[in-house]
Amino acid sequence: MSHLSRWFQSLTKQNHSITSCATPEYNCVAWAAWETDRWWWPDDAGSYYWPSSAPREETLEAFEVAYSTLGYRKCDNRDLEAGSEKIAIFVDASGTPTHAARQLPNGRWTSKCGSLEDIEHELEGLMGTPYGEVGMVLKRSL
Repeated sequence: MSHLSRWFQSLTKQNHSITSCATPEYNCVAWAAWETDRWWWPDDAGSYYWPSSAPREETLEAFEVAYSTLGYRKCDNRDLEAGSEKIAIFVDASGTPTHAARQLPNGRWTSKCGSLEDIEHELEGLMGTPYGEVGMVLKRSL
């Protein structure tokens, strides 16, 4: 079992693997958008990158607008679909976005855990503390 299971109680040796080393260069929201050179976050101070057309607020709607700049649209399922790529946005109990994961061609998901490692995982492996539940799924055509 990896050290990540200390923070993510649903991760097991069977449902995830580490795919890259820890780095502070980017976060989960950027990783889901295929970026590895900057953090994405809608902070009030503007310290992090956020698409200019998206509201700079921590809401599902703002995240939906941010990812729409890359061609993603809201969808109604997490299933693997040929010719599509999906992003799952996690929210806490109050509905505030906490995390984003991108679906891989094999149906599993990839996440950047803060400044820790990137992992390949089952979506359920990150549900619960500290990320919460999936609040929205977006997809785009490949």
